[in-house]
Amino acid sequence: VQLQASGGGLVQAGGSLRLSCAASGRTFSSYHMGWFRQVPGKEREFVAAIRWSGGSTVYADSVKGRFTISRDNAKNTVYLQMNSLKPEDTAVYYCAADKLGTGNVRDREYAYDLWGQGTQVTVSS
Repeated sequence: VQLQASGGGLVQAGGSLRLSCAASGRTFSSYHMGWFRQVPGKEREFVAAIRWSGGSTVYADSVKGRFTISRDNAKNTVYLQMNSLKPEDTAVYYCAADKLGTGNVRDREYAYDLWGQGTQVTVSS
């Protein structure tokens, strides 16, 4: 299984972007999925996660009310809708899969064992 993130770009503050992460393989629907982001020189940080069924989501405090994670298991794709973007949202965004897919979705990097290549999001002020 591979993950391919897309949808990044340059946007003005207050604007919106939707990231997509497409997974190959037939077991995507059993994975919890997450989005993380990283700024050069800083540790990767959790953004949002969604249960394999789509029935539960978790968000970092910094994006609550602005970002929405969703998934379409029929399309093997997870999305991150980002609204009211701020310059501090600028980062490389990574999608990741918790292939175990049991228990609650988690906000810790170590819980995810498959990572996409990242897509750059730049928010100008």
